[in-house]
Amino acid sequence: MLKVGTRGSALALAQSGMIVAELARHGFLAELVVISTAGDRIQDRALSEIGGKGLFVKEIEDALLRGEIDLAIHSMKDVPAVMHSELHVGAIPKRADPRDVLVPSDPSVRRVEDLPEGALIATGSLRRKLHLSALRPDLRFTELRGNVDTRLRKVRAGEGGMGGTILAAAGLARLGVSVPEGIALSPEQMLPAIGQGALCIQARADAFELEALLLTIHDADTATCVSAERELLERLGGDCRTPIAGFGMVDGSEIWLRGWVASVDGQRRFSAELRSPTAYARRSGGALAEALVRDGAGAVLR
Repeated sequence: MLKVGTRGSALALAQSGMIVAELARHGFLAELVVISTAGDRIQDRALSEIGGKGLFVKEIEDALLRGEIDLAIHSMKDVPAVMHSELHVGAIPKRADPRDVLVPSDPSVRRVEDLPEGALIATGSLRRKLHLSALRPDLRFTELRGNVDTRLRKVRAGEGGMGGTILAAAGLARLGVSVPEGIALSPEQMLPAIGQGALCIQARADAFELEALLLTIHDADTATCVSAERELLERLGGDCRTPIAGFGMVDGSEIWLRGWVASVDGQRRFSAELRSPTAYARRSGGALAEALVRDGAGAVLR
């Protein structure tokens, strides 16, 4: 039986359980191995203060390298652009809804424009803060970490004067959590994080015996988009403190890729997009990164 490593959060277990069930449907039996990560253990500080999103994958990758597990399942947006040389992305399942969802404490609010003047929005994501402040410069922000249920409970109660929070649509769907008051934000309003809504099935690079298994859960269109997005991230060289967003969509035989970079204070923002044949998806990520740098994003990234 295959051993599949995962974080122990409700969302991680839900999405990993979906993959295990899909593998079973194709005749491959697997069991989940829960591994605690630093990102899960440290809840009282912002991710940017403790090392970034890579803290959600390191311990799981270490177990994979030691051979204690056969596969690892991560949220793609948590996986650093540069991976350990002995590991690789074995499969990328079909992407879920990549959008962000604004959850207001007042359910009568149905648009970003309807939020009260100076409303306090709870989010630890600098990308989300800057996108939302571009739509509503009057908004204020506060940190909020924890699982989805905890965040929803605090916001719905208006705890600490919170007027809303932002959550990933994919996470809500995978948890089966109903948020009727949620407002889905279009990519034009808030460009998603690199890889948002996609999962990464990670394997050792020399685990050739798993190739047939991995193909059963791989989605080519999602992989095309994610490869372009991750190349954009790698070429920009940003870290957890740099607000970067990128989102690709397959449109017939082309990929439509959009990218966004901002300074930490939000004073400088750069966006660009391009279309290219899907066969050149990864190359298009590099080309878009170069376009952003030429437009001035290089100064922000340095």
